[in-house]
Amino acid sequence: MSAAVLASIPSPPQGVWHLGPFPVRAYAIAILLGIVAALWMTRRRWAERGGDPDTVLEISFWAVPFGIVGGRIYHVITSPQAYFGEGGDPVRALFIWEGGLGIWGAVAFGAVGAWIGCRRQGVRLAPFADALAPGLLVAQAIGRLGNWFNQELFGGPTTLPWGLQIDDAHLPAGFESGTLFHPTFLYEILWNLAGAAVLVWADRRFKLGHGRVFWLYVVIYTTGRLWIELVRIDPANTILGLRVNVWTSIIVGLGALVAFVVVGRRHPGRDTTLLLAPPTAQDDEESTSEAAR
Repeated sequence: MSAAVLASIPSPPQGVWHLGPFPVRAYAIAILLGIVAALWMTRRRWAERGGDPDTVLEISFWAVPFGIVGGRIYHVITSPQAYFGEGGDPVRALFIWEGGLGIWGAVAFGAVGAWIGCRRQGVRLAPFADALAPGLLVAQAIGRLGNWFNQELFGGPTTLPWGLQIDDAHLPAGFESGTLFHPTFLYEILWNLAGAAVLVWADRRFKLGHGRVFWLYVVIYTTGRLWIELVRIDPANTILGLRVNVWTSIIVGLGALVAFVVVGRRHPGRDTTLLLAPPTAQDDEESTSEAAR
């Protein structure tokens, strides 16, 4: 065995375990652990901004289901052949646990769910999104472990010492057994964790608010996703020779950069209130009276 193989990254031998008749999938576990991590971080950050941490859980009851459904819809729309093409099975479009969630759909639909949750809780979406942003990157980092277990979405062949081993059963057509591939799951994990650290630092250093932490999250993620997407070799639909997700990264990233700059000029500093309707003097008097009783 060569030195390169000795230094390579092995793929997990399996991604599914069975508890009796029930399958336990590493992909689903990774997604759930990512959600838990994001909620824990957001609760802490929301409390630091003066909010009630329990509000985060209430909002998540809307944001998380919307995000999962949106992520699946985006995946199916951008990769329809597996479900509606020749030999495809439309019913499998519903099998989220098998893998296949598009981050853009998850963020877009999740934002709608978060907006609904924020309205119901009487808080503003922008500061909540700022509190959530670093946790999103951590959740995405953890979720990429599911791709590692599934032996999917890896990059092109490489001779680097951190090349990824892929079992013959998952080997793309045209490649010999033993070929090593770029571990794009690991690249994105490291990029996302570094990005989360940058967001926390920038937020504390520059007192970002009014949604600017969230827009910076989009800029950081799209920048990383752009070059990582160019490394991947899994089948994907293209426009003008570039993968759909490359174009999405460019367009969304530029839009987020513009939003970050414009919002910063219009609303420098942190939000003055987290509430949709700030308490009035009459509310303060009523609260004082209640406390005195």
